[in-house]
Amino acid sequence: MPAPVPEVVVLDVNETLTDLRPLAARFEEVGAPGHLLATWFAAVLRDGIALAAAGGYSRFPDLAAEVLRELLAAETDAGRAEPACDPAEAAAHVLAGLAQLPLHPDVAPGIAALRATGLRVVALTNGLAEPAAAVLSAGGLSGLLEACLSVDAVHRWKPAPEPYRYAAQTCGVAPEAMMLAAVHPWDIDGAQRAGLSGAWINRRGARYPNTMLAPTLECEDFVALAECLSA
Repeated sequence: MPAPVPEVVVLDVNETLTDLRPLAARFEEVGAPGHLLATWFAAVLRDGIALAAAGGYSRFPDLAAEVLRELLAAETDAGRAEPACDPAEAAAHVLAGLAQLPLHPDVAPGIAALRATGLRVVALTNGLAEPAAAVLSAGGLSGLLEACLSVDAVHRWKPAPEPYRYAAQTCGVAPEAMMLAAVHPWDIDGAQRAGLSGAWINRRGARYPNTMLAPTLECEDFVALAECLSA
């Protein structure tokens, strides 16, 4: 049976649209190893999602900075890094790179193709709306997105149900009329538990975890997603 075509496609932002890899150079510029990028981002997601599960909330910039300061200090204490400045200044330098992140090459043409099929498209980020919107606009999505929404409006990180329901309410549709597109299985799982369908953007050819609700669709990138939804 073909997957139902949604009215609105909801886009995750960090890693799904933006390419975080250039931040590794900023880690190296402050004397830390570039591979610490993956550890840092995973720890930010861990703590933000843990807070959501417990009923708490922290804004992305605050949590990201705190986690990064602790990681950089630990690297220094263990003798694995020699930061060019203190952990607070080093963290600020790394995080400043978030505003300059590029989008993955498939994003702009893929989103344009989605819009060409008549679909509405919005972004929903665990970060803050204004800086996310600026990065997306710089990446060529200006005029293609109906809105850039943030979990800050409901003070609960994805994959808690509140952000997805907020997106549906803002767009004036039922959750069942929306499809979340993301690279993170936990985001797909959370969206589908909230009533949305899910499109897993699997750029790396990974295996979807059996412990989570299987995605409605699996596509290698956004161009492929647009082709699938227009077929």
